Amino acid sequence: MATRTKTELARRCARVVMQTIPAVMRAIRAEMRRHGAPLFSIPQLRTLAYLHRNPASSLFHLAEHLGVSRPTASTIVDRLVRRRMVARTEDPTERRRVILRLTPLGGRHFRRAHESAQAWMVTRLSSLSPAELHRIADGLGLLGGPFRRSDGSVGSDAASRVRRNAAHQPSANGTGAS
Repeated sequence: MATRTKTELARRCARVVMQTIPAVMRAIRAEMRRHGAPLFSIPQLRTLAYLHRNPASSLFHLAEHLGVSRPTASTIVDRLVRRRMVARTEDPTERRRVILRLTPLGGRHFRRAHESAQAWMVTRLSSLSPAELHRIADGLGLLGGPFRRSDGSVGSDAASRVRRNAAHQPSANGTGAS
């Protein structure tokens, strides 16, 4: 009986998470675009955010994160490179691998957009009581636990394993996974 109740409760939590998190993320992205970075598309903002969290990333990993093909990710990156937001360099150890980094200008734009969205979030949450705010903070901290990577960041363990394996193993043609 306890297992069934725990499973039912986990199912209820999963349903609430799956309904709530996407709505919150849509609102955050809209706010970042509206006030913090109106000149960027959502995929461009997601690219800046990913490169902020994952400096020296490959195009392969960026495409995987965005859920798009490598040519599509490359097009997004090309536009950001032309605007001097992202630097694209060849990996000195693997000629076919491209390394992506935010430029100082790209970092400033991302931080400005992030800070603006965070200030907006503070405004939205300030109507809640201190007890409710504690419950949200505690609940989100707990929610992150099952998704926490070995480096302490929150994300898919499977995706981080794929990234680690791809970085250390050659592809089928022996030239690397990126």
